[in-house]
Amino acid sequence: MKKLLSILAVSLIFNVESFAQYAKWTDGELMLNNGVVERNISLPTNDGKFITTAYQPLDGEFNYFTTNNIDFQFEFGEELYSGNSQWKLIGIETAQDSFEGNGAMVTLQSHDDQLQVAVKFLLYPNLPVIRKSLTVKNLGPNEAALESVDVERFSVTGYLPTTFSWMYSDYGRRKSIGPYEGNMQDALLIVHNMDWEAGILIGNEATGVLKRTSVFWESPEISAGLTHKEARFPFRKWIKPGETFETPQVFTMVYNKQREPNDILSLTLPDFVRKHMRIRLSELDEKPTFVYNTWEPFKKDINEKLIMELADAAAAAGMKEFVIDDGWQNNYGDWGIDKTKFPNGLKPVFDYIKSLGMKPGLWISVGSAAPDSKVYHAHPEWFVRGKDGEFSNLHIEIDDTDIRSACFSTGWKDYIKDILLELTLDHGLEYLKLDFAVVSSAYVFNPEVSGCYAEDHDHHKDHHESLYVNYERMWELFDALHAAKPDLFIDCTFEAMGGLQLIDFAMLKHAEGNWLSNYDGTKGEKTDLRVRNMAWWRSPAMPATALVIGNPQMQDKGWEMHIQSIAGALPIMLGDPRQLSQEDLIKYRGYADWLQAMEQKHSIMSFRQDLFGFGEPMEGHWDGFQRINTDTKSGGIVGVFRHGAADPNRKVLVKYLAPEKMYQVRNLDGKLIKSLTGQEMEKSGFEVELDSKYEGRLFEIETLD
Repeated sequence: MKKLLSILAVSLIFNVESFAQYAKWTDGELMLNNGVVERNISLPTNDGKFITTAYQPLDGEFNYFTTNNIDFQFEFGEELYSGNSQWKLIGIETAQDSFEGNGAMVTLQSHDDQLQVAVKFLLYPNLPVIRKSLTVKNLGPNEAALESVDVERFSVTGYLPTTFSWMYSDYGRRKSIGPYEGNMQDALLIVHNMDWEAGILIGNEATGVLKRTSVFWESPEISAGLTHKEARFPFRKWIKPGETFETPQVFTMVYNKQREPNDILSLTLPDFVRKHMRIRLSELDEKPTFVYNTWEPFKKDINEKLIMELADAAAAAGMKEFVIDDGWQNNYGDWGIDKTKFPNGLKPVFDYIKSLGMKPGLWISVGSAAPDSKVYHAHPEWFVRGKDGEFSNLHIEIDDTDIRSACFSTGWKDYIKDILLELTLDHGLEYLKLDFAVVSSAYVFNPEVSGCYAEDHDHHKDHHESLYVNYERMWELFDALHAAKPDLFIDCTFEAMGGLQLIDFAMLKHAEGNWLSNYDGTKGEKTDLRVRNMAWWRSPAMPATALVIGNPQMQDKGWEMHIQSIAGALPIMLGDPRQLSQEDLIKYRGYADWLQAMEQKHSIMSFRQDLFGFGEPMEGHWDGFQRINTDTKSGGIVGVFRHGAADPNRKVLVKYLAPEKMYQVRNLDGKLIKSLTGQEMEKSGFEVELDSKYEGRLFEIETLD
């Protein structure tokens, strides 16, 4: 048997080398290496174990991991399996994806012959990334539940890593020390040892409330995957005999020679997400640069006349997208047009918006129906049942949203798909804001009020499985909409994601944006601080243009700071543009045209980095951002803000430019501030003076070459 495996391995190595140099193997070892990072896995040919024996960057010392990492762990049919279990090697083959990922897939069979596990590793060009997933196949005679899945599981060396490592949790932004169990907000977590100048970045691509990443939580180990069965929102997937289930992917980056993980967070991670993760934003040829939304101050009190007037004013202000929020419909669920408000329907309204040079958009609650809706009475079997067996409202426990939540494990998915396709294709929609709780609520804190307890829905067997399945079928809906209209911008709100201001990698692969907040724009500089803080907090882990931060209004006092602040995310404004003076409309147009020009020249909506030396936006400090095109090095924009700081002057250093090229710094009006090489921009920079304690300014950085 060993001789056969060896002959097979030699043959496959030849084939791998002719295709990619990222994976080689013998009968006892799998070697992953892309010239930047390497990982070695001991195959179960002798002792039956599947163990990662080494994982490190290639350019220096790395001391985090032991030589005995159990690699993965899960429960299946209430039995615990890990890399330490007894496995039989079934085979190894090359693996790849459509975004330059290459590596290997190892198929193992358990000693009890109850299951097979295919472990897939992918590496990417010039990046210290290894991306991994598990595919579990049920070989037994009975349906069994997969639970408590750790896709990655590493053991760390003694004392030093657990004692001195910093954990950067909550999108890589919150520093702490000691044991940590992550939650829904930990799509990204970094473990960093400042003495070693080394660490590991863990990206968890599990969906919504079902992701889990832990660091030294119950043992000196690092693990990432899906929530465990004792969690608030437990993952469970029932697998029938002969069927398979592939887990979400987990990606890791090991690094060294970094005093802080700033460059990994601002440069290496965004490069991977933008180029290789297959996020929807990267597939859009034209990204939004300035969006208007009707929600504030009008709420549901809208009609055709008002929308036409707002469209005129918004177009005069230079808005590029115009989104009609809640209030256009006759009720939730049926999603007919309220003919008292829109007697001619919505298509003439959308056509008018287009005639003004804007893209029309519309708000819809994607998984809700009113109790008096036709669909609810015709198909009660499509709706969520609570733990008590009664119909349930997952979204919020207040009277003014008397709704029923639909279960995507039923015919609801196809029903709402048909409605959305008709609005998109027949009415010409180009932006959909899809809202309200689908799996869990951002506002209901009892985890039992989540998912669906119905026992007769086709695609989930029990409540725990409904959590995962409802997310997945919502993603399938989004994919179907994109297949029909590839340039459609879907805004999947944090409410649909199921957690307060929640966004993650799973969402990015199926939707372009995420409405993150509802900040009151009348609070002046306090609102601007909230906007910049949210943009800083979620980026650069999440692409800035996916961050839809409401609700600053166009007519607010000090509205220019709103625009300057939100230029670091997806620029969006609400309010009543009819109240603006002609002078203000001209100013708005200037900002809008400038942002559009910056996108055309530098593709700023694909980039954002931290501004070196400027930290989290907070009272009494300076803060800032940069959106530099790190692919072309053509330049980009910089935003700088004084928020109550005593010092009116700050030096601004701009990184990630071409060192030898000459760049110009210009004000919004095009006035030249300074000319510097890329190296000088990083080392000496330019001076900014802001007279007011609460003030901001935007700059363009442009190469002369």
